[in-house]
Amino acid sequence: MGTSNQLNYGKVRSDSYQCAEAKSLPASHRRYRYFSAKYRIERGLGILLLVPAMPLIAICWCAVKITSRGPGIYRQTRVGQEGKTFKVLKLRTMRIDAEANGPQWSSKGDSRITRLGMVLRKLHLDELPQLVNVAKGEMVLVGPRPERPEFVAVLSEVIPGYERRLMVKPGITGMAQINLPPDTDLRSVERKQILDLYHIDNAGFWLDKRMVLLTAFRVLSISNDRLTRLMGLDRKELVEHLPAESPDSTSTPLATLMVETTAKTSPDQGLHTTDDNTDAKDFHTGWDREDDSWDDDTHDSWEGLSLSENSPR
Repeated sequence: MGTSNQLNYGKVRSDSYQCAEAKSLPASHRRYRYFSAKYRIERGLGILLLVPAMPLIAICWCAVKITSRGPGIYRQTRVGQEGKTFKVLKLRTMRIDAEANGPQWSSKGDSRITRLGMVLRKLHLDELPQLVNVAKGEMVLVGPRPERPEFVAVLSEVIPGYERRLMVKPGITGMAQINLPPDTDLRSVERKQILDLYHIDNAGFWLDKRMVLLTAFRVLSISNDRLTRLMGLDRKELVEHLPAESPDSTSTPLATLMVETTAKTSPDQGLHTTDDNTDAKDFHTGWDREDDSWDDDTHDSWEGLSLSENSPR
């Protein structure tokens, strides 16, 4: 894992809903030329993959519509490269009232997830519509997972270097997703940030190709830790110094972090942190999560595989 000096390329300040002043990967970065070519190549691959994926997306969309109330596919605002927001597409895996009490992170055994949603998540089929985002150039196949603006604002305040992941386009899969489970607390967010930044510094055609292949195996339910090691993609040693559960420290649950940080926000000032986050600030880490929570602003359905801006809630 590179040092903080190796990774200190950009900084972004963010408020509750918008990121600003984010920077792209600088031309001096050793992987700059690769990422420039990667964006063009993976956008073309996204268009090609979308064609055979459309029938499967349509089947899943119908299944979601039949088994639960609400749209089969919805759009949600996420933060992409340079802090720019875009609408990510996902198959709905939660109840339509999943965020009746406001934005929430998904958690293990989340009761908001439907039975069909559990299957879609396990097979990673809920991410298939994001090939549309790849085809539009908003995302790539391999990169850090995009997060919601509300959560980016919070995590940018408590995790140093978090904004560095915004230097590149977000991806459908990535090093953090392959090696670590969904986030549940600040510690798990930090662990994934380490792997996201590792990928930015070490990205290459063969590495990214293997991650796409392993993700395809997971869709077929034939992936496990042993296969990850055989394909040379096991990077858990990079986070061994930051164990998921430490007897010497207690990590802040993400839900608690959201509430505490929001309480410190005033109308005239940005978010503020306190010394309570000292332990978290020792690591140059960041955020990625398998989130499928509901966006109150865009309850969009894909009727006949065409998005409607005025679907019923």
